[in-house]
Amino acid sequence: MRNSQLKSAAPPAAAPPPASGHTLDRVTFGRRLHAARKQLGWTLAELAERSGVSITTISRAERGQLALGYENFSGLARALKMDMGAMFAEAGVAATPFAGPVLTRAGQGVVYRGIAFSYEFLGTTAVGKQMHPVHGTVHSRAVSGPEDYARHPGEEFVYVLSGSIDVHFDTGQVVRLKRGDSLYFDSRIGHAYVSVSRHLAKVLGVITSESSLMKDARKRKA
Repeated sequence: MRNSQLKSAAPPAAAPPPASGHTLDRVTFGRRLHAARKQLGWTLAELAERSGVSITTISRAERGQLALGYENFSGLARALKMDMGAMFAEAGVAATPFAGPVLTRAGQGVVYRGIAFSYEFLGTTAVGKQMHPVHGTVHSRAVSGPEDYARHPGEEFVYVLSGSIDVHFDTGQVVRLKRGDSLYFDSRIGHAYVSVSRHLAKVLGVITSESSLMKDARKRKA
């Protein structure tokens, strides 16, 4: 639009204030984790056994000394029977049962900096969702060893918004994704994201809860 057209137009409405999201820092999450464990009367060893997360990791996380990857984050949530939204309660988010459309304005998700990934969890006000949408930045530049692979029940979808990533699987398969590419996979398979572009890649991810098919298969094995 030309400047002359701008001058003759009506004055623009006042710009809204900048979005201010919520941050789930390590100390805040540690307090929430400690309180949830104590409420159930569990020891560190009991939570470790139920979640599959080591005692040392839980202890350091409770003291705010350690950032968790999604595998440990979700493992603790399952063991404590806490929805992701409930885990964000102390980040300034009031969670209620999922009963209708859930709106998350730009920049209003809950941000958590994991080990190799910055997560902005979306739709966190609804408890009981079957999917967990995430806007993320991939910080990792390499896979150092088996500990870098995440594994958790459910299925996962990733769509690259900017940059490029390699998705490494513990089967040895590596899939490169560029902007606009997407990948859907069984998240029980060990997987790790690595930024391979000059700038850190940004992605949109959706992680599902354990599917009914998986639950049925697990029950048959029991």
